[in-house]
Amino acid sequence: MKKKLVFIGAGGIEFTRRLLTDILSVRELRDFEITFMDINEKNLQMVTQLCQRDIDSNGLNIKIQATLDRREALKGADYIVNAVRIGGLEAFETDISIPLKYGIDQCVGDTLCAGGIMYGQRTISFVLDLCKDIREVSHKSVLMLNYSNPNAMVTWACNKYGKVNTIGLCHGVQHGERLIADALDIPHHELDFVCAGINHVTWYLSVKHHGQELGGDYLYNKLLNHPKYSKEEKVRIDMFEKFGYFCTESNGHLSEYVPWYRKRLDEIKDWIDLSYWIHGETGGYLRFCTENRNWFEVDFPNWMKEAPYSYDGKEVSVEHGAHIIECLETNKIYRGDFNVVNHNCITNLAPDAIVEVPCYVDRNGIQVAQIGDIPLGPAAVCESNINVQRLAVEAAIKGDRKLLIQAMMLDPLTGAVLNTKEISQMTDEMLVAGEDYLPQYQGVIKEAKQRLINAKADGTYIHVNEGYNGSNRLKVKTIEEQAQDVIKANKMARGAGAIENN
Repeated sequence: MKKKLVFIGAGGIEFTRRLLTDILSVRELRDFEITFMDINEKNLQMVTQLCQRDIDSNGLNIKIQATLDRREALKGADYIVNAVRIGGLEAFETDISIPLKYGIDQCVGDTLCAGGIMYGQRTISFVLDLCKDIREVSHKSVLMLNYSNPNAMVTWACNKYGKVNTIGLCHGVQHGERLIADALDIPHHELDFVCAGINHVTWYLSVKHHGQELGGDYLYNKLLNHPKYSKEEKVRIDMFEKFGYFCTESNGHLSEYVPWYRKRLDEIKDWIDLSYWIHGETGGYLRFCTENRNWFEVDFPNWMKEAPYSYDGKEVSVEHGAHIIECLETNKIYRGDFNVVNHNCITNLAPDAIVEVPCYVDRNGIQVAQIGDIPLGPAAVCESNINVQRLAVEAAIKGDRKLLIQAMMLDPLTGAVLNTKEISQMTDEMLVAGEDYLPQYQGVIKEAKQRLINAKADGTYIHVNEGYNGSNRLKVKTIEEQAQDVIKANKMARGAGAIENN
């Protein structure tokens, strides 16, 4: 029988297309059934049309099944790729704008901090229903590859409460490896890395070249004196100095997960670089995604005029997904860094947490490397995030406002900026804004609405900086402005899928 691969949230067009290209570049996987599912019919039609053209041009006998019916898509699935963004960019905008008026300045807001916590509430509500369908209609041995953020929270919920075998996949480790290789001026394939921690806060514990350790002071000085990275990666370099190890995540991402770099609005500019959103721009990822969505809707006809993707294997991405499926289906071996339940793999992090660690894949399954203790300082940074993740997952499962507020309070940046009354009011506003995507909170949201009305009526409402746009926020470019640099706009749009779930 043919194996079946299902993309849930296939409407993230370039990401789906890129990952499918990786998979179908493997000859042993070319007899798979492919199903795309999304709730956005327009995007679903476009991604199906684009990918089917690629398939036909490569001479493969595959007909993509596209459907708006999730349960129908999941019937008989062997592998599931989850790449949903619940609420789309409209909900994402409230994850950025509501905290910002309270003084919480986020660059991305999809992993931790106030935005990431609320994004988790929406996505976990969805994946619980998704997992129920998977348990009922997919194959018993099904594996879900989760690319949706907040990756650790979603992977945690799917494994613990969804009862579906799920691993979380990201490309932060791979991108960081290439940055290190560039800084050292050594080909990437000549370096051996050991990296461990939690998603988006993973630490390069060892960087070796032909057996010689190049991490520590040597790598630190290379980065500190690098003409490009010394400007773009100030947060990462400062964290490297203070904690002794380089962290996987980009400058803008990392600055959100700790309390030191974005809590004073007038100091943020000292730690970021506005040459590209990922270096720390206020709401940078939201702007990036918005511009790319707008441009794509105009430019899609041109995509259909370009040469189809080739499945010759010469241009595979850094994503792990295709390698995992290939090695489970063949007798090949692959090593990558995946997000899995800890189970004491990292012995000084909570055993129930989701950790990002080296794993090996072959026909026998996914084997997790045993790391032992990681250094005390990096472990402490990870635990500060794990505590928030655990509370946020439990809040999402139970629809519990008290747990949600506790997650916000213990979040490193939110707690550094706001007091408890401000956190409570902000949380109510975010719950109300997300009402359409938070069915588990419906009674709580009704009470939150009334609390906000009462507070404004009796003068206890905490007045915040309504409309504050941040001191380091760039304007979303219009289609006309993007058209002035078509080459750059096309490059950004075609890279959007790869960065979408970073």
